[in-house]
Amino acid sequence: MSHSAAQQADPESKTVSVRDHLLWSLFNFSYLNCCCLGFIATVFSVKSRDRKVVGDVEGARHYGSTARSLNIAATVLGILIFIIIIALLASGTLMAMKYGG
Repeated sequence: MSHSAAQQADPESKTVSVRDHLLWSLFNFSYLNCCCLGFIATVFSVKSRDRKVVGDVEGARHYGSTARSLNIAATVLGILIFIIIIALLASGTLMAMKYGG
């Protein structure tokens, strides 16, 4: 008997796992906050966690899904901007400032 079959057979175990992506959101908020996407993802992650505590599983899934999408966008944009800056520095188009004369 598998784990999922055991959960379906026992109606008292109503534990539903909804991912809120809070750690990923906090990472994006701290390091890759492009266009404030990391901040917005953190807000949706906290809303998802709040909905989960209240017992609104569908609302928690909706907010968690939105947080996931925003986190993906923030991560991709942050990596692309980092790669573009490194490429511009390597090609000499963008000069790094030199201090001390």
